[in-house]
Formats: sequence, structure tokens, C-alpha cells
Amino acid sequence: MGITKERALEALRGIKDPATGDDIVSAGIVRGMNVDSGIVRFVLEINPAMAKEYEPVRVNAEFALNGVSGVKEVHAVLTAHETKAPPDLGKSPKPSSRQPEKIPGVARVLALASGKGGVGKSTVSANLACALVAEGRRVGLLDADVYGPSQQRMLGVSERPSSPDGKAIIPVRNHGVTMMSIGLMIEEGRAVIWRGPMLMQALQQMLRQVQWGSLDCLIVDLPPGTGDVQMTLAQRTVVDGAIIVSTPQDVALIDARKGVDMFKKLNVPVLGMIENMSTHICSNCGHEEHIFGHGGVAEEAEKLGVPLLAEVPLHLDIRIAADHGTPLVAASPHSAHARVFRDVAKKLMVNGHA
Repeated sequence: MGITKERALEALRGIKDPATGDDIVSAGIVRGMNVDSGIVRFVLEINPAMAKEYEPVRVNAEFALNGVSGVKEVHAVLTAHETKAPPDLGKSPKPSSRQPEKIPGVARVLALASGKGGVGKSTVSANLACALVAEGRRVGLLDADVYGPSQQRMLGVSERPSSPDGKAIIPVRNHGVTMMSIGLMIEEGRAVIWRGPMLMQALQQMLRQVQWGSLDCLIVDLPPGTGDVQMTLAQRTVVDGAIIVSTPQDVALIDARKGVDMFKKLNVPVLGMIENMSTHICSNCGHEEHIFGHGGVAEEAEKLGVPLLAEVPLHLDIRIAADHGTPLVAASPHSAHARVFRDVAKKLMVNGHA
């Protein structure tokens, strides 16, 4: 017999709400429940001041539902609902009063960002992670692009992370990179439909509950834009620097400027910019063509006063390697295109950023 929303809610009635003493269903904190093909997802909407008291409630809720016939997976997230006046549009966000914290065992955190999607930020992130490994660094890669996770494909990982005690998450590892992605936690092809508070909670869990071990550098592959994930990362976690990836055309550079401006307002140092898909050389005739224009990122970096770290070519080998689960730096570490990423890794290491 398949699991229904009614049966799932009934299973949760045996769990007490620490704030009211009622069961969590009657207390009204179970929100947004979705039941689909044996997978149960819901939010526990709580007072943020009682987050520690509610974490055992979340664990018990998942445990209770996992014991119900027909349930294949359970995903419960704590989120906070606060009643606030609507923000004034056009004003910069106020800095969080909570101080950013270091991730235990992680020496440095680098954010890889882009103003817009489709510029190859995730491909650059995967190759840079492998390049740092090739240079002898202990590297982690967090795929924080929650709506469009791709690192599980690029790093050739398919197994789900384990959680022996239901709290700590054991990340996966391939090509020498310790990796965590929301893409490993959901069925391939299934959309993630989450509001801001759920995104922020998921990011915090991937940063704080994952046992990253001892790392020289954790690369965070951010979603495009200047939204909740970027703000939460910078306000809750010590980020040692950000790298902006862009293609050379004006449309991409407009959004890249916003990315640089965002990190400056969040007090995160911008370590430089990378021009991706910079040039294309025909494999048949050797003709070089600047499909997206050329030099735009270099000019923009100079205007903004940040270094240009690399110009990465548009090449078929880079795309094929990523699609096949072995970034080019790992597949052909001594190739000309791999050397571009390794040069970036060396620059970051020399400057003490990785």
C-alpha cells in the first residue's frame, strides 16, 4: 500500500512539539508536505531561537516516517518563519548581526560565482578543484547550486552520501576531491522547489553537518545571481575569497559587475575574474575565432581593480570530459587546456588563497 499524505501526517502525531506540548501536526509546524512515489518531504516551521530543541524533533520525525510501509525516503528541513515588515526595495541588505564562523577542519573557503547562468562556472569549479589536488592540496567541493546541481555528473559520482547517526553526513570522494551536492540527495531529473528559508537551511546543513575532514580549501560552487544562497554563505561562514566567472560578451559582463559589487558589500574579497569560452580554435584548420568576443573580462577586471586569473578557451575536450565525469584536469593533466586551470591553482597558492 502506497504512502499518502494523510498516513504520513498520522505517523507524525506521535511526536511532541517542545514549545506547545501538542503533537507537531496539531501545533501547526508541519508545513509544505509533499508525498510522491514513496518520497516524503516537508518543513518544520519553528521559532529560530529554539533551533537546537527542534533538531531532535526533526530527526525523530524522519525516523517515524521511515518506519511506515511504503515510505522510501524522508526529507525534513527546519526553517524559521519571522513576521517582518516588507523590505524597502532598492536598499542594500543590512549586515547580519551574527558573526561568520569558520568550518571546522577547513583552512580556506573559496566561492566560485557568476552573475548569470550558462557561463561555465561549474565546469571551472570542477577543474579548479582537480587542479588544486594535482598541486598537492586537500580539496573539497560543495555544489551549492541547489536548483541546478551538476557536480555529481562532472565528478562522476552517483552514490548517495551516508549518515550513520542520522545527523552527520559523510561526503563522497572522486578524483581526489571530497564532494557534496544536493544532486546526490534527490532523484535525477526531479526539480527542487524550495523557498528561501529552505534553501538557507539546506546550505547550512551541507556546510555544517557534512564531515569535510581536514581540507586546505573548500570550493563552493554557487548558483548564478545575487540571491539567498550567496548572502547566507557570506553572512554565516568565513569566506576567504570569491572568484567571478564570465564569458566576454557585454550581456554576461553586466551581471558579472553585480556579482563583484555583491561580494564587496558582503565584505568578501574578490580574488579575481576568469574569462571562460574566451576563444575557439578550429580542430580542422586551426583558425582562431572569438565567438563571444574577446578581452571583455580583462577590461572589466581592470576597471574593477581585480586580477584577471585566466582566459579559458572554448574547447570540445573540456565539455566531453565534464560530461563523462572526469574533469579535463584529471583526464589529461598535462594538456594545454588543463595547464590553464593549473596555472590558476598555482596563482591562488602563491598568494595564500588556497
